[in-house]
Parts: sequence; structure tokens; C-alpha cells
Amino acid sequence: MATLSWRHHTLIQALLSRGPLKEKDFQSIFSKITGKSPGNHQSLFNEYLRKINGELAFVQLELRACRNQYDGHVHYGVVNNVSDESSKLGTKFSVPQIAFYKGIIEAIVQDAAAQGFISTIDALNIRLENQFLAGTESQSQGSSTHIPAAFRNFSMSQKERTLEELARDHWLSLTDGKIGLGVRSFLDLRSWFRSNEVPACEVCNEAAVKAELCKNEGCNVRIHMYCLRMKFSKSKAAKVCPGCGTRWHYNIAKVEALDEEEDASAPPESQQPREPSTRKRPRTRGVIDSDTLEPESSQSTRLTRRSVRLKSSG
Repeated sequence: MATLSWRHHTLIQALLSRGPLKEKDFQSIFSKITGKSPGNHQSLFNEYLRKINGELAFVQLELRACRNQYDGHVHYGVVNNVSDESSKLGTKFSVPQIAFYKGIIEAIVQDAAAQGFISTIDALNIRLENQFLAGTESQSQGSSTHIPAAFRNFSMSQKERTLEELARDHWLSLTDGKIGLGVRSFLDLRSWFRSNEVPACEVCNEAAVKAELCKNEGCNVRIHMYCLRMKFSKSKAAKVCPGCGTRWHYNIAKVEALDEEEDASAPPESQQPREPSTRKRPRTRGVIDSDTLEPESSQSTRLTRRSVRLKSSG
């Protein structure tokens, strides 16, 4: 068993006490305690992370990196790898608050346009009774007597306070009346995205919550904006959809704006952490059950955005 030094413990404590940190901030702490820059000593930086995760695994925690899909910036954080019900409830949030959060996440990831957000009004109108019935599989009963009072009496003011708390703790993001996922959600919900077959980015295969869509209505390919930059940055690269070959309208101005933000705070692409790749899987548009994280099925049906609209209109 590898023994962690005070330097390893400092990195862990920084993430536990401050929450998720931007890559530049986390690497700055590493530089101060080791006297070495991760950019010039990438192997040493990776070795530190490997040793830390080797020890955290004994308590089912993991130091993980992810990208904020709204700005493309990399963040580091410590996440809980246990997904049983007890661990889900072992937070400062009440059961109705957790149900409210689940309802918001489901509404965001089920958006066929992959905008990555819902309005504050839509969030406040989420019915907790539906979340309770879905969680207990008692939809067929349909009687309010089976719904706990805490769910039925969860007021609008309680929802507003919960939104503020979730945003303050980085589970959600609030911008101009729009609610999106926070960095902690991108860190913690990676396995949930995969288990529930949230459509993935065609380039990096991570959940494409906020992404650009192919213009072909019969194609369900979606790609993160920062992945588009990587894919189409070369002048000779074909600006076409990798799935159907439809011409991809590459918004250069939009991507250049993202580049300027990243260049000001992030290291070169070769120095950024690589997230573990996963096999390609079929993407479906079914209703997401947030309480039952079933392993993904290899027999999932591939649906297009057109077929989804036909089903919903039917």
C-alpha cells in the first residue's frame, strides 16, 4: 500500500474543503507544494493523482477531472463512487430537495435540442409528486394519500431556496433566469449519464448535455462545442457530420470566443488530463429513471430526433 505524504493530503484537503477547482487553481496548488509545474512535469503530476486515487479507492472516493460543458474549462474534484440509496441521502439536503434536484436534472438531459438548461419557471413548476411516484413505481395507484406530506407541501419558496443552495454548492448553475448543470453534477453524474443512456458526444463519447446537433433531422449526432473546435480546427478537416456526412455549419466566431476564454486560463491541450474513454453505445431518448441506475443495455434502440417528436405528438 502506497503511503501518502503531506503533499498528497494537501491536494485532497484543498478539494474537500473548497469543492471542485478549476484546473489552473488545482495545478497552482500542486506547483506550490512540490515546487514543480505540471506542464513541465506531467508524469510526476499523474503519479500524484494515481497514488491519491489508489488510497481514496479504499473509501470508495475518486479524484476526478471533468469539463464544464458550458465553457469547456477543466475542473478537478473528489466524488463518491457509491450509488446506493443511503449514500445519496447522506447529504445536507432533505429527501424532497433531492427529488427536486433529480427532476431538474431529468428535464435538462431530456431536452432534444441539447441546450443544456431549462428556465427557472420550468424548474419551479416541477411536481415532486411525480418524482415520488416514479421512484416508488406506484404510478398505477395515482392516489395522493400515498404521497408523503413533505412532497405535497413542498412550497414554491422552498423550491427557490433549494435552487439557491444547489447553485451555491455547484450542483446547478444559475444564469439570467436559466438553470443548467453545475460542475459537481458533471463530476458526480458521469456513471448516471451512461447508465441512463444520455446521448453522448460523437467525438469524446461523454454525455452531451450541452452540445451542437447535426442539422439532418434523421441523424442524432451531437458534439460539444470544444470538441467541434478540436475536430474542425485543422484547415483540411472536412466540416461534415461524422455520422451522416451532412455539412456541419461550423460557427467559427463562437468557437474562437471559447478559445480566447480557455487560452487565458488553461494549459495547452497536450497538458490537459485525459478522461477515460468508453465504448460507443447506442443513444436513446427514453424517460430517465434517476432512482434506478441500471447498467446500459447493448440492445438499446437507436432513435432519431424526428422519431422522438412523432412519438411525443402521438
